Amino acid sequence: MLISEKVKNLALIKEAETEFGSGLNIITGETGAGKSLVIGSVELALGGKAKSDIVRHGEEEASVELVFEASTDHEREEMASLDIDVEDDALVIMTRKIRDGRSTAKINGNTVNASILKKAASVLIDIHGQRDQMGLLAKRNMCRILDRYAGEAVNEPLNKVGEHYKKYREIEDEIAQDISDPDELKRRQDLLSFEVSEIEKAELETGEDEEIEGRYSLMKNSRKIAESLSEALGALSENAGGNVSDYIGKASESLSSVQGIDDKTDSIISRISEVEALVGDLSIDIGDALRSMDFSEEEFAEVEQRLDLINHLKSKYGKTIEDIYETLEEKQAELEKIEDHDNYLESLKAKLEEEKGVLLKACKELSEKRTDAASKLQKQMKEAMCDLNFENVEFEIAVKADPDSLSSNGYDTVAFLISLNKGEKLMPLEDVASGGELSRIMLALKTVLADTDDISTLIFDEIDTGISGRTAEKVAEKLSVLARSRQVIAITHLPQIAAMADHHFVIEKTSDDSSTETSVRELKGDEPVEELSRLLSGSKVTDAVRENAKEMLAFAKKFKTNK
Repeated sequence: MLISEKVKNLALIKEAETEFGSGLNIITGETGAGKSLVIGSVELALGGKAKSDIVRHGEEEASVELVFEASTDHEREEMASLDIDVEDDALVIMTRKIRDGRSTAKINGNTVNASILKKAASVLIDIHGQRDQMGLLAKRNMCRILDRYAGEAVNEPLNKVGEHYKKYREIEDEIAQDISDPDELKRRQDLLSFEVSEIEKAELETGEDEEIEGRYSLMKNSRKIAESLSEALGALSENAGGNVSDYIGKASESLSSVQGIDDKTDSIISRISEVEALVGDLSIDIGDALRSMDFSEEEFAEVEQRLDLINHLKSKYGKTIEDIYETLEEKQAELEKIEDHDNYLESLKAKLEEEKGVLLKACKELSEKRTDAASKLQKQMKEAMCDLNFENVEFEIAVKADPDSLSSNGYDTVAFLISLNKGEKLMPLEDVASGGELSRIMLALKTVLADTDDISTLIFDEIDTGISGRTAEKVAEKLSVLARSRQVIAITHLPQIAAMADHHFVIEKTSDDSSTETSVRELKGDEPVEELSRLLSGSKVTDAVRENAKEMLAFAKKFKTNK
């Protein structure tokens, strides 16, 4: 449920905070007062496009804050799936700030991208406006609406269709990319044969590249290493002018005569012996290392040549030897296909037909589920439309299977057909409905879908387009019934709908010499009577008009009490 909306420096609104209630929230106001700003600011907070001139003139930044209560398990689970933390108070706070043509969005204090913002919004609120009416007429959306109504019944077959359609298209693409020209096939075969031979002849071994690189580096730097090792060996044991080994030997000899007299001296003698042994071991290791540096120019050339070959193959077939062998397998497989091209192509075509059969079976299962759902939806739609003063309406949802029109969505074409008068044949919805009729049809659809969507808040803008009189009363009654199970927010200019409000808000615009400002406030006490009177008669409100307004409010109260 939408608890509150706080708007600051947005178009004509300097600062406004509206606290919505449960049930039916109605918003009215003079033409041009800015009623659409309320819905527009909600859409903006939920990820809608921010126009460059949306910030109030003279201000640097605009902001919108929406506070929702995620009261159902479904809502909290969906928030958790989006990594949105919801505390014990179940509040979800969405904020959007616009500055210098750029915007930032946060949910519960954490910055989120537009995708997460819109996904979270779709769980909490559904906004219906004129664009949704136009969307209802798009044939591609009719199938989506039916699937949305069917819910779990179509989810599994729809996923199965998508999976098999993907496989089917992959085989189709493989056939389409197949080379059929004999000359081109021969050229491709020759190239593959050369590449396979080139890799196979190298007889690469896993890890060989690292070993060869290490060996090459050692050989390339052998002279420098050998010189350093020779100097170190001389310093330890081979210099004629004196070396470490000689000096340590002399030190050991000098102390040997006093061994056994003093513990400290004995400890020093022991440590000198250890050093003497260590120096001896080091001299042997350095000598071994020097001898390992002894290799020929021919050996160096062989290592260098092998390394060049490995690097050449890496540049063509992969960054590692494992990658090169993966490429080899792919090229061998392709070569086998070319060498046995006719059988390969026939096998591929047979596989395509087999996958098409599986796909058609999945499409048939999906189509049957849709047909079942269509039968139920059209019945509920007719009942809902009768409640909205469509007295002689006939409504049908036609699900037509077309196996030649396969897609990831199946092979069905869905059409909404309607007859508004007795004796008239059913016609496509887009060819029959006027603006006012379309508003009521959309309301009927939203009412039916509301039970399957599990969305707590519905917003209606321009729901009263092209209607009046008894039809307006019917729409008001339908909104009131819908508001019993969820929060409904609607903008209207009709007194019949406004009278049904559980919470009535008015949009007002005030101006002075320098600025214009729009504000929102909830009506209290006798104020709803005055606002309904204005809606009934305009600027000239008489006692008779007020009595009419009171009668409308009394009728609405009675309807809500008895329904």
